[in-house]
Amino acid sequence: MCSVRCPIRVEVEDGEIKWIEGNPHLLGGALCAKGSAGPALVADDERPGQPLIRKAGRGAGQWRKADWDEALDYIADKIKKIKKQYGPEAIMMSCRGGPFTEMIKAFIYGLGSPNFTNHDSGCGRNVHHASRSVYGLGRTGLIYDIKNSRHLVLFGRNILASLRIAEVNQVMDMLEKGGRMTYVDVRQSMTGLKATRFFQVRPGTDYAFILGIINEVLKKKLYDKDFIEKYTSGFADLNEFIEPYTLSWAARECGIKEKSFKDFIGEIAQDRPQIIFHPGWMLSRYRDSFYASRALHILNTLMGNVEIKGGQLLPKTPADCGVKSLRSLTADIPRPTQERGDQVGSKYTHFDQGPGLFPLFYKAMESNKPYPIKGVICYRHDPFNCFPDPQAQKRALDNTDLLVSIDTHYSEFGWYSDVILPESTYLERDSMIVTQKGNKPRFIKRNMVLEPRLDTKPLWQMVKLLAERLGFGQYFPYETIEDLWQWQLEPTGVKLEDFKKKGFVELTDSAIAIDQKRLETDIKTPSGKIEISSTVLSEAGLPSLKEYKSPLKPPKGLFRLVFGRTAVHAHGHTINNPLLHELMPDNTIWINKRSAAKMGVREGDLVDVIAHDGTTGVIKAHVTEFIHPEAVYVVHGFGRQVPLQTRAYHAGMSDQKIQKGLLLDMDEAGGGLCLCESFVSVMRSSKNPKRRVEL
Repeated sequence: MCSVRCPIRVEVEDGEIKWIEGNPHLLGGALCAKGSAGPALVADDERPGQPLIRKAGRGAGQWRKADWDEALDYIADKIKKIKKQYGPEAIMMSCRGGPFTEMIKAFIYGLGSPNFTNHDSGCGRNVHHASRSVYGLGRTGLIYDIKNSRHLVLFGRNILASLRIAEVNQVMDMLEKGGRMTYVDVRQSMTGLKATRFFQVRPGTDYAFILGIINEVLKKKLYDKDFIEKYTSGFADLNEFIEPYTLSWAARECGIKEKSFKDFIGEIAQDRPQIIFHPGWMLSRYRDSFYASRALHILNTLMGNVEIKGGQLLPKTPADCGVKSLRSLTADIPRPTQERGDQVGSKYTHFDQGPGLFPLFYKAMESNKPYPIKGVICYRHDPFNCFPDPQAQKRALDNTDLLVSIDTHYSEFGWYSDVILPESTYLERDSMIVTQKGNKPRFIKRNMVLEPRLDTKPLWQMVKLLAERLGFGQYFPYETIEDLWQWQLEPTGVKLEDFKKKGFVELTDSAIAIDQKRLETDIKTPSGKIEISSTVLSEAGLPSLKEYKSPLKPPKGLFRLVFGRTAVHAHGHTINNPLLHELMPDNTIWINKRSAAKMGVREGDLVDVIAHDGTTGVIKAHVTEFIHPEAVYVVHGFGRQVPLQTRAYHAGMSDQKIQKGLLLDMDEAGGGLCLCESFVSVMRSSKNPKRRVEL
């Protein structure tokens, strides 16, 4: 239903869902609104119910229904022509990421293309690369023992709204035990309301706030000297760099009270080392967001909180339990050796080659360098909803010969595609077994609870059928999902029946012991140390500790456009869900009450939000004191323009369509897009209903 994939338990009677809840063995039955609305997704008829092939211009919305053989043959023939003329590397494939991506990688690598990518340029690439630069580990290479921490510090990580149920339960347990939570953001949020301390900062000044903390921590020697000496490198560089960034300076820069800042530092002194500075989840925001995330990692290191109870932990693997890993579909497929189309790994040597950076493929589409990109397949990924400026994306995509959308619902990208392949909903499909790392590693799999009610298919079957048509079906050694499961489990000693009791298989009875000595072997930087000064960044000619530059203040009459999440919807995936639409039918724009008063805007008024090129969105105003006067805020995912989604059609406003010129505005060190670096004008709209006057 969403990218978190919380484990659930479903009761079905006579082919109808009677009850849905969180898996009681892991979540105690807890489930959010999105999970509870799963049955409405199955019942929804405003989703593609069979393959569709475009019969008019892209985006015209004219389709002809096709059976699966015709649709798959159509795609295979197009791919063969592209491959013959341009080579297999002219095809790229993207997805939303997550644990089930191996199927996508196996397909694109089996085809002979290196061009697997995902959505993360518009989400967590800055966090991922920041973590790699410090620890040599990606953003999932560390997990957070929030339940046992004494203090959780969050910068814009609205953890109680952009939620993962297991993580939220940990936060609530920590608070109930007397722990503290500090929240820093440009606006108040659900998380800020639960926080023990909230700082409303000037937009774009997170990095200044963090530098001020580091300065005071070093000045007052509130760091773990033994940990620093044993496990890190570059501490002397940090001391020299941080000197001008005092706490007083940071308070002025961020627009907060210095006394509150000092009190917060006092709490750090009391709570360390069981304090977690969360490095962020979605940090494609400002031009220094990579360095803000990197500085948060450095703060965690200064606390000595790595691989300790109540701090950051290294996730454990099946090998730590004496269990062999699952068989991998990609293990026997030769990895393509061509340069990637986004030039990650060649021109951009400091980025992770795994998924690369999707927006950079648009450069290749327009320039044919390093080679043409002529086919794009997106699985569960809508780049028009994920990345800025869809019109700029369409101009690049018009240079391609094939666009395919594989999804459970109509997406904006799917509406512009040549073929839509409808995937069965998560309640109607099985998925491959995957490993979930942690203190108690486990194998997990998704089981279908209903037969598909429409003519849809699961991914594992689509990929197998398409690979056979393209001549590399041998890389998918199964006919049924049970064949695949048995093949995956063969080396592990785990049996399929072992999943029946809980829906997953834990590979150890008790949590694996925490041991800080693991840092001597598990840190994967070139030096083997936690690197405050990064070898990889230095080799790329980039600073490890970047000088702070104050963000531009919006010119008079303009505001910085920021966006975020709600607990009700999963990005743009669920906007048309009948139940969730009823809970939240559209979004509003938050405007500071003093700014609104100057413009004559009142609560509920329609306002025009205008980009620098004149692109305009219309949205209802929410007038509040709980947002910084330099910013306006919207929930992401609304303003959709697919007519067949009658509930979502033109409901609310799309932030990404107002983010003009930001498609390739990328953090050069982190790879994340700078999605909050646009200014917009806001004015009361002429579309407000006029009061009728009787003459």
